[in-house]
Amino acid sequence: MKYNITIFGVKDTTYEIIEFIENNLEKINLIVTIDEVVLRKNDVSGFKSLKSLAQKYNIDIYEAKDYTLQDDESRSFFKSNQFELGISMGWQRLIPEYILKSFKWGIFGFHGSCGYLPYGRGRSPMNWSLINGDSRFIINLFQYDKMADSSNVFDNLMFEINDFDTIRTLQFKNLLCAKKLLTKLLIAYKNNKIIIKTETKDFNLWYKKREAKDGIIDFRLKTKEIYNLVRAVTKPFPGAFAYVNGEKVLIWNVAPFDQMLDFSKYCPGEIIDVFDGRPLVRTVDGSLIINEYESNIVLKPNDIFNKND
Repeated sequence: MKYNITIFGVKDTTYEIIEFIENNLEKINLIVTIDEVVLRKNDVSGFKSLKSLAQKYNIDIYEAKDYTLQDDESRSFFKSNQFELGISMGWQRLIPEYILKSFKWGIFGFHGSCGYLPYGRGRSPMNWSLINGDSRFIINLFQYDKMADSSNVFDNLMFEINDFDTIRTLQFKNLLCAKKLLTKLLIAYKNNKIIIKTETKDFNLWYKKREAKDGIIDFRLKTKEIYNLVRAVTKPFPGAFAYVNGEKVLIWNVAPFDQMLDFSKYCPGEIIDVFDGRPLVRTVDGSLIINEYESNIVLKPNDIFNKND
């Protein structure tokens, strides 16, 4: 079987891109995703099944039983078929070199940071951008090779990160730019003229992998640092958290409250008061209000957040 356009992905953003391409650009021939057994063995934030889309648009679907695509079944599938152009959106693993070589035009995916590739290679770039307080994000549409996030850039776009963004709004901005970049890529594909730029004057900087445990809040940090962490790991990610009297409290939404009011009689991490069910917490350099949290306990004044259960 020959597949002209193949999509790799496992997330809600993959779902959006498939809808966009099918309705506006080209016919997709194959979706590569993972089955539910693989999902249960891997931590996938924002997973969404793509089966309904495959049925809706009459697209072939390959549900891998190994997320690395290194199993015998995957090798047999990719070696026994022909492929033209691959697009990866929401596929959170490296794609093996044997698969990359089987695509005539290669496989293209997205990666970015506040700088130009190879700056910002690695894991969770949008989460790290919020945590680091960056004010912009450059999304690159690039051709995969055996290394992660190499400077094989087809094109890129830049968008703002403002003080009100969360990881979810960044995903939306990223998706809007991705649609524009994919439109250009598929036009180039139809014209048999995909040009890759490999020259760069930038340097390697790697983001390390983030896990759910990295969402722990240290109330010795400044207000803005806590705010940045919470908005970087809020839904659909596992969330920021701390403990009160041994009970875990998931914190989904906070906002800086006041830097001038004198709360010195409270320690950092202590709840000053509760207003409309929203706890007000002392920080090192002011205070913040928790707009949304999840716990088995109801937070009350003088409760103290700490890092240990």
